[in-house]
Amino acid sequence: MAGNTAPSAQTGAAHARNVVVEEARSLREVSKERPAHHLDDTQTRFANPWPSFRFQERWQWVTGFFTHAFNAPKVPNDLSARIPSRTPDWGAGAAPDKIKATWLGHACYMIELPAPEGASRGARILFDPVLSHRCSPFQSVGPARLLPTPCPAEDIPAVDAICISHNHYDHMDLPTLRTVFNLHQPHIFVPLGNRNLLRSISVPDSHIHVLDWWDARTVSLSLPRAAASSPQSTQDAGVDATFVVTCTPAQHTANRTPFDRWRTLWSSWAIEHVAAAAAGNRKVYFAGDTGYRTVRGNEDEDKVPRCPAFAEIGEKLGPFDLALLPIGAYAPRAMWSNLHASPSDAVQIFKDVRAKNALAMHWGTWTLTVEPLLEPPELLKKECAKEGLQDGAFDVSGLGETRFF
Repeated sequence: MAGNTAPSAQTGAAHARNVVVEEARSLREVSKERPAHHLDDTQTRFANPWPSFRFQERWQWVTGFFTHAFNAPKVPNDLSARIPSRTPDWGAGAAPDKIKATWLGHACYMIELPAPEGASRGARILFDPVLSHRCSPFQSVGPARLLPTPCPAEDIPAVDAICISHNHYDHMDLPTLRTVFNLHQPHIFVPLGNRNLLRSISVPDSHIHVLDWWDARTVSLSLPRAAASSPQSTQDAGVDATFVVTCTPAQHTANRTPFDRWRTLWSSWAIEHVAAAAAGNRKVYFAGDTGYRTVRGNEDEDKVPRCPAFAEIGEKLGPFDLALLPIGAYAPRAMWSNLHASPSDAVQIFKDVRAKNALAMHWGTWTLTVEPLLEPPELLKKECAKEGLQDGAFDVSGLGETRFF
């Protein structure tokens, strides 16, 4: 996977060229033993290796199905006003020295890193792009989108990399990936076991990078030059930029069918923008889909084990200028606490990874669980105040809105 080089099929002013992906120093501990999250020596079965994870009992799946069927939350008539949406402008032309984050719904964010001097834009990374109407194997059945997407996949601007947390349909959507790849030929980073899914939509191996937890890749690329930054004769040279992608742990699971659970890995992702001066490096953390602790029955959630991975991520890779953290799909708590973070969990993850700022995700897009649709941001505000976070440090974005950090 090291040293892959391929120019974008489109050579317009917004597209990067000469993208090179090379292996970077792994943060995995050197050991002759197989990693604790591997259940075999062939990298085909995986697990959450912490006491913070207990999988659902069979009876919970049965009762959970009926709970959702008969207690699905009502969709407020004013949902479109309560979750404002706009056509994204991606922060074009503004704050070139900032990280730009645009929420496209659920766990899909477009991140643009600070632009190097003389470049028309910074490197762009797209996380968990799902812009289909349903998060389902079929577009005729399954959870339907509550609000329209702020833009179609065809309108996403030139993107240099895509990071996918796992293969659940609300996080890995092959139609969206096919569209974005055909437009921009980004390099795609996935956890172990997901290569064949990308091959199935004709992504070549040169653009597929399959990583284990703590593996890292350095991405070097030539960004388009700003029109007024130099004479025309030097514009074709582009402006060099570099960022590091690290696959990091999460507490979750993965499957595309009822029969392939645990066969592919799940992850979070850390991105480090490498500036000309090391002190200027900026960092983004994307949690993907994750639980934080397992709370059952009458257990006190403050006393059950917490997932240690996030503090380890903060120690090895933090602090982060921006964290993208899930806050929804948590009720009933006894059913989903092991897999999905509640607002209180998300605030603890914020602290563990040493985030300076955070934006919420994984809420308000599909009806996946039974908490009221607008409850997650309300609880998040209360939890932030309870934990003493500065006002606005962990915030909620509108659809299509671009925030600057």
